[in-house]
Amino acid sequence: MQTSPAYDRYRKLKSTFISGLCVLSAVLVVAPLGFVFFHLLSEGISSIDLNFLLNLPAPVGEKGGGMANAIVGTLILLGLASAVGIPFGVLGGVYLSEYGNAHFNRVIRFMADILNGVPSIVWGIVVYALIVVPMKGFSALSGGVVLGFMMIPLILRTTEEVLLLVPRDYREAALALGIPKWKTTVFIVMKTAFRGIVSSVLLAQARVAGETAPLLFTAFGNRYWAQSLDQPIAALPLQIFNYAISPYDEWHQQAWAGALVLILMILFINFGIRTIINIGSNK
Repeated sequence: MQTSPAYDRYRKLKSTFISGLCVLSAVLVVAPLGFVFFHLLSEGISSIDLNFLLNLPAPVGEKGGGMANAIVGTLILLGLASAVGIPFGVLGGVYLSEYGNAHFNRVIRFMADILNGVPSIVWGIVVYALIVVPMKGFSALSGGVVLGFMMIPLILRTTEEVLLLVPRDYREAALALGIPKWKTTVFIVMKTAFRGIVSSVLLAQARVAGETAPLLFTAFGNRYWAQSLDQPIAALPLQIFNYAISPYDEWHQQAWAGALVLILMILFINFGIRTIINIGSNK
């Protein structure tokens, strides 16, 4: 069926308008991140040097010093949080996608959605009562646990959604060949959705990496190196918070630098893991 030239021009104009609107929306979404990164770069880059990256904080009132303990502490807390959050989150997502019954799964989804909306300071208070009070002290362990708890509902829901995107035909074909369901889940469904699962883990890590409120109730902070997991530990969000509310201009500059390092750390972790996955998948 032929259409008139005027109608064709109208369709092309409408298509161009919608495409432009989509591009504009994408730019508006990314623009705040660009503005934040540019501001951090302009304010904090001047304070980042080897002294900042390798030394402990300077005594109050003295210039210099760094955030080496906070950088290492953040990596330790992320490692502990991942050890807690990833197994429970991924296995929970697998259960919702591949097992269970509809009614029970709805209850779990509802509870996970609620937990995703719980303020981080509430998580901190809960873990303070569960771990800090019985241990009679703040610790890196309690800090890692609270961040891990925060990761679980986010990983669980995103993992479930990613697994549901795997075509049902894959499962049916494997089961028709006599492959046990657990092998089908692990070696076919999860393998197919592996990149999406990794993305959900990285998203959860990026979310908790900058949390300050729960760490005030658990890790507490430390101006020195933490000797064990049952002692308070430094973290970049805590150090940034303490420096930002201080009356010293030197500490304000270091707070900007710490925020920039935190953003770059998350960027490098994401880029590094995705690069390793891409290299492994190409072999």
